[in-house]
Amino acid sequence: MTLATAFFYLFSAVMLASAVMVIASRNPVHSVLFLILAFFNAAGLFLLLGAEFLAMILVVVYVGAVAVLFLFVVMMLDIDFGELRSGAMQYLPIGGLIGVILAVELILVLTSWAFGPEIAPALASPAPEPTVMDNVAALGAILYTRYVLFFQLSGLILLVAMIGAIVLTLRHKEGVRRQDIAAQVARNKSGIEIRKVESGKGI
Repeated sequence: MTLATAFFYLFSAVMLASAVMVIASRNPVHSVLFLILAFFNAAGLFLLLGAEFLAMILVVVYVGAVAVLFLFVVMMLDIDFGELRSGAMQYLPIGGLIGVILAVELILVLTSWAFGPEIAPALASPAPEPTVMDNVAALGAILYTRYVLFFQLSGLILLVAMIGAIVLTLRHKEGVRRQDIAAQVARNKSGIEIRKVESGKGI
């Protein structure tokens, strides 16, 4: 067994166990932590496949944004999970029906798939020689040359969405004293009393 094969089995086993614990854990915070662990192991599998960009995106986007945001939301919200689970049995029939349909679809896919006639010669041919440029550099070269306009437009759309979310959720409460930098800088010496405070004593 090579080192890459050993790491493949290690990442796969930990990822499958973490995925099971995501749905089996009673504490939602523990479920999110197991989800983060599953993401990290999936990123390790992508690294073994040579897809460095997908591994980086999985860690940065899903672990750094989605999972951590969900973790903070779950921790900050005062949710009575016992009350939420009390009415879960009424959804059991439709949930079981959806589960049966999904299982039948998976069985049909696994038992009826086959390689196309044009794929068999490609599998028999030797693997192409690796290029000098790796995946991340190749994707960066394409994004910042051929698709630079679309890349900049997507960033602009995300910036506008972020500003809009901040504006919609920001609420100024009445009666709250706020700092006024301009008034502080423009203040003169009138009305200011300088006192010498002895060490260890207050005013």
